Amino acid sequence: MSTGFFDGIAPVRYAGPESTDPLSFRHYDPEARVMGRRLEDHLRFAVAYWHSFAWEGNDPFGGPTFVRPWHPQDEMGRARMKADVAFEMFALLGQPFFCFHDADVRPETGDYAGNLAGLDEITDYFGPKMEETGTGLLWGTANLFTHRRFMSGAATNPDPDVFAFAAATVKGCMDATHKLGGQNYVLWGGREGYETLLNTDLEQELDHLARFLHMVVDYKHKIGFQGTILIEPKPQEPTKHQYDYDVATTAGFLRKHGLESEVKINIECGHAVLAGHSFEHEIALAVAEGMFGSIDMNRNDYQSGWDTDQFPNNVPEVALAYYHILKGGGFGTGGTNFDAKLRRQSIDPQDLVAAHVGAMDVCARALKAAAAMLEDGGLEQALRERYAGWSRPEAQAMLQGDLAAIQKRVLDEGIAPEPRSGRQEILEAYVNRFV
Repeated sequence: MSTGFFDGIAPVRYAGPESTDPLSFRHYDPEARVMGRRLEDHLRFAVAYWHSFAWEGNDPFGGPTFVRPWHPQDEMGRARMKADVAFEMFALLGQPFFCFHDADVRPETGDYAGNLAGLDEITDYFGPKMEETGTGLLWGTANLFTHRRFMSGAATNPDPDVFAFAAATVKGCMDATHKLGGQNYVLWGGREGYETLLNTDLEQELDHLARFLHMVVDYKHKIGFQGTILIEPKPQEPTKHQYDYDVATTAGFLRKHGLESEVKINIECGHAVLAGHSFEHEIALAVAEGMFGSIDMNRNDYQSGWDTDQFPNNVPEVALAYYHILKGGGFGTGGTNFDAKLRRQSIDPQDLVAAHVGAMDVCARALKAAAAMLEDGGLEQALRERYAGWSRPEAQAMLQGDLAAIQKRVLDEGIAPEPRSGRQEILEAYVNRFV
């Protein structure tokens, strides 16, 4: 039954590249086959419950701009109404997945038992809706950063009672994710970092964070959860320094604590930019480390200097991200979660649907370009040519030798290498042929 919130908006359909309707797909045909797979199966789209339905349009300098019938989100009746609207939009878009934090879907009661009861009630409410719409849960997670109790962190908090509250909250969220058939569980430590070293014991906080992650992994196996545990890096904002700063930092942390085979990485475009990296860099590095899991798709405003969480609109940037995902074998349990929100001035229900339609088209167009580049093989051929010298027996033998043997060879053979072009501009022009 319709909620009335999206009255006048029909289910979104593929209309082709010539369409001018902002509520139809121009590039995303879920049944189209790319590299032998359906486009829907490649992209594995998900809607972020927090930005699309829980966020009220506020920012650090202004209050809410969205007037929704489920605001304020302070009791279970409004939580159910919010769920009704959310699943109506999932059906309009044909979304295969959604993602949520516990605090997105139930009211904050101020105590753990009340929060858990609300989460249990709303996930029971989700079950039939998921069956009716065919929308699954890509991942669940716990909000361990909004409430004032987490102002000094969760797993890294100096107060053991906060650690306990956070651990209990994660346990409840893992149970909910498992119950709903979620394919992943995400840990995002929005305040797992410090604001000043004057009051921070780095060694103790990092040890506690590692122990917390081991508890999560142990509980996953205890309940038979078959999904993937993901950790999502971010460099700062709101903290001065967050412990999972970027993919490299996170990979090093996981390896140090023996978690590299148990935890993969969820990479957000906006967080990559805040860390001074590109989206493709973070994905390529995670693939190289064997730790790639999933992505949060969005973009930052490059003039603002903070995490603006806008919907993606840069096809070349997104194409290079998907290139490395496809090259690495594609998504396993992960997918493309739109961790993106409307601008505060985009207040109409149509804006919410159109934002996802446009973003899905950008991703579809980008993935098709990435697949075309892989099938053409130009970038891979350029890599093979650039590193061809390492295939020679003497080069491989050098890696097994020592410095003295290498010095002797350089002297005996008179090795005096000349630099070779990296061909960057030629390769950039090559990419532009596809996007």
